[in-house]
Amino acid sequence: MNIIITNTIDQPIYLQIKTQIKEQILHGSLKEKDSLPSIRKLAKDLQISVITTKKAYEELEKEGFIETYPGKGSYVAGQNRELLKEQQLKLIETHLTKVIEESKAFDISLEELKNILTLLYEE
Repeated sequence: MNIIITNTIDQPIYLQIKTQIKEQILHGSLKEKDSLPSIRKLAKDLQISVITTKKAYEELEKEGFIETYPGKGSYVAGQNRELLKEQQLKLIETHLTKVIEESKAFDISLEELKNILTLLYEE
């Protein structure tokens, strides 16, 4: 498992961890029943707080991406990839709805939004 933490973006560290693990699961780099590093080991490897890694794992578990067994560790949960993708699309739609509302409030056109989205997507 490869996780890279960066201070150059305005995203909390726990969210960076969560996002990268989720992406690795969705892309098949991490497969069902694969073992994840312990919360303490991941914190040590990334040189961050145990609380931060714990929060990332808790959110992944809440969303159904991992399963944690006390005393045994955390593992990639068995899941339906299409269902996960559908959940992710719903989340993206929610975020985009907020962006659209804010854009309309400041008279930002659909064309400007498309340009911004294209630029960000191609980064």
